[in-house]
Amino acid sequence: MLLAIDVGNTNTVIGLFRDKELVKSWRLTTVAQQTADEYGILFRNLFEPSGFRAGEVNRAIISCVVPPLEETLRAMCRDYFGVGALVVGPGIKTGIKLQVDHPQEVGADRIVNAIASWKLYGGPAIVVDFGTATTFDPISKDGAFLGGAIAPGINISAKALYMAAAKLPRVEVQKPRKVIGKNTVDNIQSGLYYGYKGLVDGILEAMVGEMQGDPVIVATGGLGSIFYRESRWIKYYNPNLTLSGLQLLADKNT
Repeated sequence: MLLAIDVGNTNTVIGLFRDKELVKSWRLTTVAQQTADEYGILFRNLFEPSGFRAGEVNRAIISCVVPPLEETLRAMCRDYFGVGALVVGPGIKTGIKLQVDHPQEVGADRIVNAIASWKLYGGPAIVVDFGTATTFDPISKDGAFLGGAIAPGINISAKALYMAAAKLPRVEVQKPRKVIGKNTVDNIQSGLYYGYKGLVDGILEAMVGEMQGDPVIVATGGLGSIFYRESRWIKYYNPNLTLSGLQLLADKNT
């Protein structure tokens, strides 16, 4: 089986693939200070109750945007699963062109999402990844990564509002009952939700206008489920898009 690990700034998503099928996934809090041993014990403790054994893993691939954890997880794969992990980065065969000024600056997760989107939905396309930051990644008809946009994630916006305004409470991000709120919590939820929805659709409208063709727009990331049904532009929501891209990359580099 293939062990796929996607490390984000807030969450780490783990997937187990049997051939091309994702048979199980987990979402964890990213902890940069954890050691290889701590991660190894954690992974094994997740596998066993679900009926999987460490010995079944014969390949591993890592996408990581938290530099201290890259070597930690490589060591974990080696020591606890007996495999050398493939890491998304320079030297890996991706099959896509990065049409940007500084290719080395493009996050591994954005590359992986572009590969998965183009393979699963075709091109042109735009991936909207709702994570710690929200990224907008356009892909051309022939599968080239064209650049994109990065906005603060909605949870960052909510936290900034709570930290900067002494009398405002911290609220859960969700769609309010009405735009016109009748209390402080409803007011904040309305501003966050509809303000962020406007940000997403505004960026997508401008991005579609700069692209050739009619792009299919795919959302992913933990918060994508909150917005994709309400967006004018987003057609699909695929919470496992990044894991699917890692599986495709692992096969391409085996």
